[in-house]
Amino acid sequence: MSTFFTEFLSQIAATSKLEWLAVVLAIAYVLLAAKQNSWCWLCAFASTAIYTWLFWQVTLPFQSMLNFFYMIMAGYGYYQWSKGGDGGTEKPVRSWPLWIHLTIVPVLLCCAWGLSKLVTSQFNSDHLLLDASIHLLSVVTTFMVAHKVLQNWIYWFFINLASAFLYFQVGMALSACLFLGYVGFSIFGYLQWLAQWNKQDETGNYHSAFERST
Repeated sequence: MSTFFTEFLSQIAATSKLEWLAVVLAIAYVLLAAKQNSWCWLCAFASTAIYTWLFWQVTLPFQSMLNFFYMIMAGYGYYQWSKGGDGGTEKPVRSWPLWIHLTIVPVLLCCAWGLSKLVTSQFNSDHLLLDASIHLLSVVTTFMVAHKVLQNWIYWFFINLASAFLYFQVGMALSACLFLGYVGFSIFGYLQWLAQWNKQDETGNYHSAFERST
């Protein structure tokens, strides 16, 4: 146990100013996203731009590509949220039925396995499968956030746990702590969006038959 804490503290002490800035911006993104504040996407853009470079330096190619994708999605997410719902109203929270999730997750994990095998000869890393799995699941989940799909927070709960483990393995302890914190934010965000989902029912903004089937 003492060895773990010694390594942890040494990683924190060695954390660069860029990583500290990326972490602060990332926390701001999650808090603002949970509150459905469109400024979250600006924080996301800045944080992921920094992480794109940082992850490339520690040989996590899929995390680097993922964060570059996040930069693009920050603009897309801002557009989606600013556009709002029908008639210029606030974009409502949606829900997907269970069968969609039972299809998406196994397919993405199989794709991640194939992708990790494909690039094994190109990158010297012991974590390519986990890296690829987080990458693909995060891409889909980011689209879910942009379209305000309620279950995105459940996906993030497990993605964040896996990410925290991965980042500690490559010496990024501060970012690992950030993603452990994200686990709690995932619960907070889910409860916030669930309240909005229930409020839509109470105010007569009924879901479609497709959404009610969840």
